[in-house]
Order: sequence, then C-alpha cells, then structure tokens
Amino acid sequence: MSTCREAIAALKAYKDECAIHVYTLGQFAVYRDGELISEKGWGRDKTIQLFQFLISNIQRNGIHREQISDRIWGDDKTGDFKVALHGINKILEPHRAPRTAPNYLIKQGHSYQLDSGKIWVDASTVEKYISVATHSDGDIDGNIGALEEAIILYKGLFLPSRIYEDWSAVERERLQVIIMGAYLQLAELLLPINTMETIRLTQNALAIDPSWEDLYRLQMSAYIQNGNRPQAIKTYQKCKLILENDYGLEPLPETRVLLNSINAL
Repeated sequence: MSTCREAIAALKAYKDECAIHVYTLGQFAVYRDGELISEKGWGRDKTIQLFQFLISNIQRNGIHREQISDRIWGDDKTGDFKVALHGINKILEPHRAPRTAPNYLIKQGHSYQLDSGKIWVDASTVEKYISVATHSDGDIDGNIGALEEAIILYKGLFLPSRIYEDWSAVERERLQVIIMGAYLQLAELLLPINTMETIRLTQNALAIDPSWEDLYRLQMSAYIQNGNRPQAIKTYQKCKLILENDYGLEPLPETRVLLNSINAL
C-alpha cells in the first residue's frame, strides 16, 4: 500500500478512534459515542457559541478567556464564559468524576483550546486529506483518492448558522478557498481519464463560487475533448457574463485564447 493510501487509511482510523465527532460544513452536529447531541442537550446558546468558536480555532494555540469573550460577545463576560465552559465539559464528558481534569479541553493559565488529538472535526479532516494529496509524491491514484475524500466531506459553508458572526467569517472564507482548490486539482487530474467527471466537478465547484475562471477554462477543455464544441462556447459565455456583471471584469487573456482555439476548430 502506498504512503498516500496509508495516510488516507490512517485518517479514517483516527475518526473511528475518536469518541467525539463534530460536523461543521453545511450543518452543525456533534456526536458523542455515536449519539447525536440534541439542541436541548446543549442548553444555552452561549454554550454552543463557545464550543463552535473553540472548534473554529482547534488547530491554533490556546486563546485567552477575555479575547474569546470579546470576539464572541463583544466584551469580557466572565460569568457567561464560565457557565458556557461548564456546559461544554458536561456535554462532552457527562460522567467525568468531580475534580478531575477535562479530557477534551486544554487550559493553560487563562487560555483555552480543544484537544485536536481527541476530537474528530470534518473541516480539519478536509484539510488533512488535501495535505495528503499535496504531498503524494507522484502517486496519481492516491492523490485522486485523497481529494475525493476531501470533497465528499465538504457539505457546504462552515457553520452556516453563524454566517453573520465576524469570528466565523475568516475560517469560512479560508475553507472555501481550500475546497475550491481541491475541486480544481481533482478536475485537472481527471481530465485525461474521465472528461465527464471533470465537467461534473467543475459544475459543482462553480455552484459554490462562480468567479473561479480556471474552472471555466477546464470545463471548456473537457467539453472540447468530449467533442461538444457548442457547450464549450456556452461555458465561455457564462464565464464572461458572470465576470462582467458581478465584478466588472473581462475574461483573462488565456481564457480568450482558449475560446479562439475552439472557434478555429
């Protein structure tokens, strides 16, 4: 088994090993030992907010309590923070013995973070699959497999219920750029192998963000390889219309060159 495939298998095994599974893409859902934690089980919305904030920063170092409160609620609400933190610990470990250290929450002074080594998160796993593909060292099949796993996991916007919260915006935009790059890379890899899959992938990616001109060019190339010249031209026209209407831009020279080559066929 290749190193790439071993890495994919290890990521799948890691999910099985974790008792806590967190889904943030297109939804928000948390499973403890395979059981969904209901909205009622969370209690206060501030508990959910704090947990979601910590999840959005799970790959980073601990953040000071005052900074967390300020970013979520606009000021240092120490009482709200303590209650919400207690709620998180109670949800994640309902049977933890009194006066014992939490298993999933790391506290250093007044800084807090969730333990990324013990909690499976869909968004983090998407990045890990893409990282596997990036370092696949020429293993095309393994590269394709890792990118496919990442795209399967991406179900939509990061924490859609918090779309108007400033603290979630940066992570949401960052993840969208990452997954768009994964779509592009996978569609390029599949172009010589399966043009129809390249077309499907580019269509799905453009439904997420219709401004990626690279994807239009790739879709045009796939249609030409499929012998569908009219659809390739329609793809260019759609690209041109969206860029003009939404951004006041013309297609790039390389896109126009591709169109000219198609018109010359």
